[in-house]
Amino acid sequence: MAVNTDKNSYTILFAVAMVLIVGSLLAFTASSLKPAITENKRMEKQQNILYAMGVNENEGTSREFISTDKVAEAFSKYIKKQLVIDTNGGSEEDTEAYLIDVKKEQAKAKNGETRRLPLFVGEKDGKTFYIAPIRGKGLWDAVWAYIALDKDMVVQGAFFDHAGETPGLGANINQRFFMDDFTGERLLSDNGTFKGIAVAKGNNDPKNLIKDDHEVDALAGATITGDGISAMIKADLKLYLPYFKNLK
Repeated sequence: MAVNTDKNSYTILFAVAMVLIVGSLLAFTASSLKPAITENKRMEKQQNILYAMGVNENEGTSREFISTDKVAEAFSKYIKKQLVIDTNGGSEEDTEAYLIDVKKEQAKAKNGETRRLPLFVGEKDGKTFYIAPIRGKGLWDAVWAYIALDKDMVVQGAFFDHAGETPGLGANINQRFFMDDFTGERLLSDNGTFKGIAVAKGNNDPKNLIKDDHEVDALAGATITGDGISAMIKADLKLYLPYFKNLK
């Protein structure tokens, strides 16, 4: 007996069957790829942390992370402690602090819950680096960074990235000509007050030689992205001030 494919019931049953088959295939694919996705995220975070403290493969003006086949070993070598900081500046070690989701922690704080602040203590060439992950809002979507500091909250290196800023404009926050300007900039005033670093259009310091003005040059055509970077630095890094005061 031939099936009447013109009936509505046949169309509905066929559509339901296809949804179930395709859905099952997608679920299986997602499940099978999950370990690889998780591993890639782990390596990416470790690369970002190491990049901020100067462990990378940069040459000339290029921006190159340490390769994925070296990152796990390098992370173990250079990162001496992973800490979780509380609002009073206290800390406790956590060997998986790099897995803390800053976005989720920010949401918890907005809901009145306690926010965990990850901090990574690295050592390279006899220097100690304190690397803090921060997150904010650009023009179109999220922006984030890993900022390496010394004990006086002077920037020793930085890595910035974004989810969807405008190519050639705000998207350039992850280029070296922008990121390198932050090195040497001070977050604190002479009397120890937290001031942050502003991405300023009127900085008038194109070579970024002045390191105590709490400013870096803005990117052309990316005012809102720059404002987001400034706000992110001020809001998130200020939370670490009690910890750094406790280091004195």
